[in-house]
Amino acid sequence: MSNWFPENVSTFGTDVDGVFWLIFYITAVWFVLTEGLIIYFLFRYRRKPGQKAAYILGDTWNQLAWVLVPLAIVVVLDVLIDIRGADVWAKVKGQRPPAEIVVLTAGKQFNWEFTYPGPDGKFGTPDDLKLDNELHVPVGKVVHVKLTAKDVIHSFFLPHLRLKQDVVPGREITAWFEVTKPGEYEIPCAELCGFGHSGMNGRLYAHTAEDYEKWLKERWSAEK
Repeated sequence: MSNWFPENVSTFGTDVDGVFWLIFYITAVWFVLTEGLIIYFLFRYRRKPGQKAAYILGDTWNQLAWVLVPLAIVVVLDVLIDIRGADVWAKVKGQRPPAEIVVLTAGKQFNWEFTYPGPDGKFGTPDDLKLDNELHVPVGKVVHVKLTAKDVIHSFFLPHLRLKQDVVPGREITAWFEVTKPGEYEIPCAELCGFGHSGMNGRLYAHTAEDYEKWLKERWSAEK
């Protein structure tokens, strides 16, 4: 069933998938048990000649147990999911590792605009590099993307990296990731943002360290 998802190429993707599979298996087992009991009761307590239906008030402990025991099980399972989910949330959202690369990312109808600092290492200077729908990063480096929106709410989505973050006008939200495998991956907008929403699809290019350095030199050489 792992092929339901795109290939995971991020350092925290396995943790995110683990929460999904925990929820999936819990709900799958609970579904089978519940439906199995319903089918059993359909036959066990079906209408029979000469037998009247009993009116159950639910005012004895034996009767209340049919509600209280499942309730207790659901609460325990919910707490288990919450604990596991909180750990992953803290890793992905709350404990960002120091950035090795920072890219300003702006969502606008209907494309992504990525800005890299030039050789001076500062944003807002003449040597900044701006690219539409192309995000280039090296493998094995922690990348921070500072997300802003120029018009409406967008959602920065990297399905292969298990990262999705809403991009809100008037706010700067930082997300991070670390790619583990070179390749080309899609960056769709996951929030309906207008008539051109379906075409708002950038690309992430993950390079080896050598290829990334080569790309940097080529880009800034071309800017001169």
